[in-house]
Order: sequence, then structure tokens, then C-alpha cells
Amino acid sequence: MEMQIDKGESSAIALALETPHSTVILDDYRARKIAEQFDVSYTGTISVIIKAKINGVIPSIKPILTKIKETDFRLSADLERQALLAAGEL
Repeated sequence: MEMQIDKGESSAIALALETPHSTVILDDYRARKIAEQFDVSYTGTISVIIKAKINGVIPSIKPILTKIKETDFRLSADLERQALLAAGEL
């Protein structure tokens, strides 16, 4: 079975393959599976936001999650709750 991902994701994975010790930000399930096949390290957008809060780069993730929910980004209530817990905001 062939997995199709968009150009941006395939370009990000290709760049990660050329850049040792890199981590690519991927949210799409199919893109993550392809990254795993090529042993490419990845993280997700929500994880980056949580790390920014933990490292003091941003004061809160709540306003960012609110803006993300206004887009076509799929953010389940469970994932939002987990993110808020991880960021110490719940």
C-alpha cells in the first residue's frame, strides 16, 4: 500500500534525511509513518508548543491552542487536555 503525503511534508522528511540529528515537525499520521520507515526523528506541533512553555519562551499555551482550534488543525478534547496538563496549565 502506497502512502501519499503532501509536498511540504515530503520535503521536510527529505531535508531531515540530509541533515544528521535533525527532528522534523509532523502532525499528519501518514507522514509520521513514512518518517518512521526512514528512521527520521519527528515531533508534533503541540509538543513544540508545550516545550516552549516549559522552557519559558511563552507564558501560556492556552491562547495558542485557542488559535489553533480556529484553523483546520484537528485537536481533540483529549489531546488538548493532555497538552494543558503537560504544560502545567490544568
